[in-house]
Amino acid sequence: MADVDTTLRLAMTTVEGAIGAALVDYNSGMALGTVDGPGGLDLTVAAAGNTDVVRAKMRTMEMLGLNDGIEDILITLSSQYHMIRPLTGRSGKGLFLYMALDKRRANLAMARHQLARIEADLEV
Repeated sequence: MADVDTTLRLAMTTVEGAIGAALVDYNSGMALGTVDGPGGLDLTVAAAGNTDVVRAKMRTMEMLGLNDGIEDILITLSSQYHMIRPLTGRSGKGLFLYMALDKRRANLAMARHQLARIEADLEV
């Protein structure tokens, strides 16, 4: 099991094309940890903004009566992918991993697979 900072650094070094990563509490919108890369993203702003995305999707699923969990949420920009992965373990309830990727360098399938593996090793 790895702590938050170690986990985020691991994500930045093992996920090809990573330009920023954060662990976020979607109840408060606060980033519990961030690691910035070459993208120069303001990860505290990204954390707060993506909290709204997660909350909206959870509300929508509830209104639709969907009794299912979110594996990940993908936002595709012209030059970047933004991945949001709500944590599923008991200790991660209310948290999500956020990662921004350079679209030209990233392999989206591998990034999803690696983020799931990283989540499994995270100790919160």
